[in-house]
Amino acid sequence: MCILIGHVCLIGKSFEKRVCDGGFWVLPIETSFVPSNWKETFLNDVDLFTHSSCLLVHLKETETLLLDNKTRAPCRIGDRSTSDVVVRLRTQEGRDEWVYCHSYVLISNSKYFSDRLSENWPTCQILDSRNCVEVYCQESDLDYHINVLRLFYDINVCSVTDMCHGVRNALGVLRVANELGCPQIIASCVDYLEAVSWEETEEEEILRTIPGMGSQAEPILARLQPVNTTAIVRIFLAAIRFATSSPCPSLTDLKTSAQEQLEYMLTEDDDAPLLTADDQIKSEVSECINSLFTRFTSLLESLVCKTEEPVSETGKLQLFQSYLTDLSWACQILVKLEIMREFIMKWMEASDNIVKAVDQASPEADILESRLKIVEITAKILEPIAYGTIILPTAKRLKMVKVWLPFTRIVKPLIDAASADGEEGLALKMDGELWQSLESAFVSIILALPSGDQAEILTGWLQNEHIRYPDLTEAFEVWCYRSKVAKRRLASFGVSIV
Repeated sequence: MCILIGHVCLIGKSFEKRVCDGGFWVLPIETSFVPSNWKETFLNDVDLFTHSSCLLVHLKETETLLLDNKTRAPCRIGDRSTSDVVVRLRTQEGRDEWVYCHSYVLISNSKYFSDRLSENWPTCQILDSRNCVEVYCQESDLDYHINVLRLFYDINVCSVTDMCHGVRNALGVLRVANELGCPQIIASCVDYLEAVSWEETEEEEILRTIPGMGSQAEPILARLQPVNTTAIVRIFLAAIRFATSSPCPSLTDLKTSAQEQLEYMLTEDDDAPLLTADDQIKSEVSECINSLFTRFTSLLESLVCKTEEPVSETGKLQLFQSYLTDLSWACQILVKLEIMREFIMKWMEASDNIVKAVDQASPEADILESRLKIVEITAKILEPIAYGTIILPTAKRLKMVKVWLPFTRIVKPLIDAASADGEEGLALKMDGELWQSLESAFVSIILALPSGDQAEILTGWLQNEHIRYPDLTEAFEVWCYRSKVAKRRLASFGVSIV
């Protein structure tokens, strides 16, 4: 019989504690040398493990440095002179690695090895005059198996963290530790993965790996859990207030990021929108955007009234452009929430001043980008009017056409010329579909006006040098047909001719 003792030594027939540099003494003794009351004596001091003809007594909180009974040299992984078991790692690709280990190290750190080296296991192979435990694994996991075996000899948080070297390695070590039943290594890996940041690809791998590992690994997924509705509403309202607050230029990037995330929260793609807006949320959004529009109209009034101060010289051009950018984004939010009507009415009321502010700008002022933003917003405004989503009286629809048709007709060639200039023009490019949508909106609105108003608009179009855009050919053809057959059609149905 052999007794392995940490901080404990049996000498002759006496039984006493002795400090042995935090390690194990391996002492061959006779069974009769062990007192009958040895277990009760050390019950409060030691953990007891048994294996075959070997009795392992390990003091709680003892260090894991293992000392040979003769040389007292550290027993380390791969030490053939002291090892009594070979862990044979094999892969389907034919890789075959022999790792010389110590049974008491494997047993105390791994349930898998404890079972394999127990008397209950039906067979035990012999390799190189030692017990052999074969472990079959994937080629990609073989190095992680070796790392886990090394950790058995030096298990502490620092060693696990040092061996992880990033999320992917930590996942590999965790996966193997879970398969081998190593709770201490699992706990260290979980703590590491729960604390560090992940890249997107690493996050996907974590989602594929962690869910099958049980409750011990669940803390890793805490950052991915869905949030309750109350928290979502709070962050949405905080973001909408900041995104519409017109912060100083140094915060423009933060404002833009908030605007992008707000739009994403309301977008339905592969997943449902993160937030379903109720009347209270819609009211808060309307209030924030109305406040933004109020600041915009105040700036317009100052620009229109003080014509002797060119926009570029007063420093208001940048603020003007910032407001337009925010209002263009606001249109997207209002469309998603289906509360666009109030914004359309405000834009219509401000239309004359918007055009005047642009026309009165200093000739040296580069406001082409502002013109483009105005066109973008106008396209978003006219679309719901054109297709009946928002119903306006004839006079208001006629005003929108008379104000914005000439403006768009002038801006389109300027944008096309700037876009052809190379890199400088890239920022001025507008989506071709948006130009097409704007043209279609004009045609639809014009065809819904009284025929006399249509004739006036089409006459101006045919006489203008910018006849190519917007192309009102469809409206002209429909007007010609209606006008030619008007008397006959109306008379056939008994309708009086005005």
